[in-house]
Amino acid sequence: MRIAFMGTPDFAVPALRSLHSAGHNIMAVYSQPPRPANRGKKLTKSAVHIAAEELSLEVKTPLNFKIKQDQDEFDTLGSDIAIVAAYGLILPQSILDIPKHGCLNIHGSLLPRWRGAAPVQRAIEAGDTETGVMIMQMEAGLDTGPVRAISKTMIANKTTGELTRELADMGAKLLVDVLRDLSAYPAIAQSEEGITYAKKITKGEAQINFTQDATMIERKIRAYNPMPGAFFEQDDIRYRIHSAQIIDVQGDAGEILDNQMTIACGQQSIRPIIIQKAGKPQMALDEFLRGNAFPKGLTLDHNI
Repeated sequence: MRIAFMGTPDFAVPALRSLHSAGHNIMAVYSQPPRPANRGKKLTKSAVHIAAEELSLEVKTPLNFKIKQDQDEFDTLGSDIAIVAAYGLILPQSILDIPKHGCLNIHGSLLPRWRGAAPVQRAIEAGDTETGVMIMQMEAGLDTGPVRAISKTMIANKTTGELTRELADMGAKLLVDVLRDLSAYPAIAQSEEGITYAKKITKGEAQINFTQDATMIERKIRAYNPMPGAFFEQDDIRYRIHSAQIIDVQGDAGEILDNQMTIACGQQSIRPIIIQKAGKPQMALDEFLRGNAFPKGLTLDHNI
């Protein structure tokens, strides 16, 4: 097939590489423009942009598709289909209508559960037991289009980083299967029941409130790993907890209960496994405690 590929982060890279390996004719790759990143604020290309150049594919980075020239360039590709994976732009109907077979989206949830920007994070945070990827025929609404194919996986104790990588690989394989015979995967309308919206994660949400149950806090720690990172602040220093275990003991919320940094929550407690002090690398708890004092009886600051 003649394909226009549209994606930006790491999540979209396996799909791009799989399409290329399967022998599809990728007419152009669309990605978000290079943006300032890291401490030096140097303009940095997206993961998809870098992968496309490695594959010697043409890359286009329009700010949006409101400019007629960008619309015309997309039209002149003569694509049979467009593949969209976490592109980061809402495509107008005029763009969706151009490819012969429309536009397919690789979506990281079991629609209509978790439409929107952060489906992986919200599924973990909510305590969902399973999730998956869907190949969806795009329409103007937010993740409202009919679904052509589904692949599921258990969430278990995975972080957002781990689950996103798994879903990216699943989506890439499923997409290649669908494109091998599009007619074998008819588009089926989504259910009108069970619709929820996965709003974008804000940095403020990632601050740990130790009055919440340990189960909820542990989910947030996994949901916000790797970004933005669940954290607490103590004496104006930020500490990110990258992984933790639930400990079945009770105390006053935010209280350090022992010399292993077990932190009391609203119900039960959590104990960090991997923790990071601002400006320092991630550390295993034992290593961290050799250089940082969190004695039994200390009460941590927490967001209420």
